Amino acid sequence: MFGQEGCRLRFEWGDEGVTALGGLCAVLVIVDVLSFSTAVDVAVGRGASVRPVRWADRGHAARPADPSWSLRPSSLVELPAGTELELPSPNGATLCDLAADSGSLVLAGCLRNARSVAAAARELARGGPIGVVAAGERWGTRLDGPVGEQRGPLRPAVEDLLGAGAVLAALLGYGTASVEASLAAEVFARSSVEDVLAGCVSGRELIAGGHGADVALAARVDVSTAVPRLVDGVLRA
Repeated sequence: MFGQEGCRLRFEWGDEGVTALGGLCAVLVIVDVLSFSTAVDVAVGRGASVRPVRWADRGHAARPADPSWSLRPSSLVELPAGTELELPSPNGATLCDLAADSGSLVLAGCLRNARSVAAAARELARGGPIGVVAAGERWGTRLDGPVGEQRGPLRPAVEDLLGAGAVLAALLGYGTASVEASLAAEVFARSSVEDVLAGCVSGRELIAGGHGADVALAARVDVSTAVPRLVDGVLRA
């Protein structure tokens, strides 16, 4: 039952969600709104590609050609086409790398490209189940912490619930949705996206740190037609 069998639309959280749904679903959509999936959308939308790097392996990631390029979406708005960026993140990148071995096709979704990713998922799934996995965060993870540190327990993140709900709302009608998937879609339909992203803990943290532009980029719904798909370890259009 934890794989939500019998439903064509499924929703789960974090590493454990990838493990529960991976292989059972024809397509897995990984959602990490603040900020990995949004950064990937911006990069792929400019004709670049992103190699997700697990947080524990970030010490081995190639340095970007421009040191300003980072997990911050606003740092990538002028990324040159053809660039392949190795992008570590404690949540979205780690989940994409985990999902790569699941047997499912893997897409990266966010609020910006929710409708386009949903349309691609329908086509790629060919009638099979589609799983959407919200990354959430991990308690105790420090962006400046030691390489190889252990990740803490899951903290469900409101912004990822909203992003996953946006993808699932665009998929309604594809087939039976699990209770989890239906509720995520309903949360999105009832929410003021800009207010939620600015007011949630993750958004407040970024804004307090001077990164309000990243929150504003992430809050734009269906402005992108980019569909990042993981192939041979790289997310590209």
